[in-house]
Amino acid sequence: MTRSALYSGTFDPLTNGHLDVIRQGAALFDRVVVAIGVHPGKTPWLSFEARRSIIEEACAGFPARIEVIGFNGLAVAAARAAGACAILRGLRDATDFDYEMQMAGMNGAMEPEIKTIFLPAAPGLRHISGTLVRQISALGGDVSAFAPPASVEALQRALQGRDK
Repeated sequence: MTRSALYSGTFDPLTNGHLDVIRQGAALFDRVVVAIGVHPGKTPWLSFEARRSIIEEACAGFPARIEVIGFNGLAVAAARAAGACAILRGLRDATDFDYEMQMAGMNGAMEPEIKTIFLPAAPGLRHISGTLVRQISALGGDVSAFAPPASVEALQRALQGRDK
């Protein structure tokens, strides 16, 4: 029996922190479904296709099968639809923990058989967030220490498109 977990987010862009969570999940599960949230009220910097491609490239060679999907509803519903028995959530600090505990409680009430697994960020990655990576990039800073090369390149292309 294949044990699957779902890891959801916007991944705009994929950061080294996200990769850390996927890598940890791949060590625990046979299959990790990376679910890119598509929200009609938000305009991401990177297209869905770009984010999917970046994730697939960055996760090539991971020990579990990595699948990338899009979803536009509840993460717990996407987990159920994907056949996942767990939802993976990364924790950087106590603020993340408080928020993620509330989400885990709500998800558990809706789908008790799907468990939430909290994965601590590696110490060298705790300061990374997609929001900060986008802000640094927009201000001309080097984000190569915070995101995989494909993310850095995609952000640079996105910024060039915004300048036109």
